[in-house]
Amino acid sequence: MHQRRRAAGWLLAGTAGAVAPWPSVAQDGVRGDVGRQSRFTNLVSADQVEQAATQQYGQLKREAGGQGALAPETDPQLQRLRAIAQRIIPFAAAWNARAKQWRWEVILIRKKDLNAFCMPGGKIAFYDGLLARLQLSDDEVAMIMGHEMAHALREHARERMGKTAATRLGAGLLSSLFGLGDLGDAALNIGAQLLTLRFSREDESEADLVGLELAARAGYDPRAGVTLWEKMMRAAQGAPPEFISTHPAGPTRVRDIESALPKVQALYADAPRPPKVYGPPPKPAGTANP
Repeated sequence: MHQRRRAAGWLLAGTAGAVAPWPSVAQDGVRGDVGRQSRFTNLVSADQVEQAATQQYGQLKREAGGQGALAPETDPQLQRLRAIAQRIIPFAAAWNARAKQWRWEVILIRKKDLNAFCMPGGKIAFYDGLLARLQLSDDEVAMIMGHEMAHALREHARERMGKTAATRLGAGLLSSLFGLGDLGDAALNIGAQLLTLRFSREDESEADLVGLELAARAGYDPRAGVTLWEKMMRAAQGAPPEFISTHPAGPTRVRDIESALPKVQALYADAPRPPKVYGPPPKPAGTANP
């Protein structure tokens, strides 16, 4: 991997380290099944949310580093994640023009959790328990990567925070929080909220659709969306992992993904295939097959 990109903390789009042009994406795929951006996003400043996410992400990296849990730049699985992200990111701006300016990052945290997320502004984290326990293929990793990126691109966190502000916080706090007065203590809580936010079922279903398209355009087989969630359900004994716990589980989710496959298969067929440099990490001792 290019040394300048390593030194910069592996920043991609929106920096001098960008490695691919932003392609022109045809208006096909699942776009017709995805609604317009929620009006609740207008209640929250995108800049504020992205700045808070960057700060929270930095704190997460410092804490993981202090615990010896932050994978080093040489880690093969981290390099694998970054290679997959590198292929998907060029298609992100078709869903959110702000993505062209995001300083994308990917980190790997060495913990056994079945967890991954993409914060506003393109800050991605995977936990190696997800890779090792489920023995994920590159295609399956791309499904998760696309799904989590979709949450950020569709600004689901900003939408949820806007809904909360509109229904609970009141006009006075909205004025204070979002540009009409002193930010106060409430603004300091934005970053913490981003790590504990649970998306709605509608948000999760939308992220599934957009994630399938992103991964397919990048050359990853969207049929892996089915095998991925089947593995997750088996690993969690019928219940989804916490980070997708609001999503319909089991056969419902698989059926929804299968119904979307015809809309993205042509995109996958037309995309160049990515090289397979690394496989899954070693399986933890005593772990049952996912």
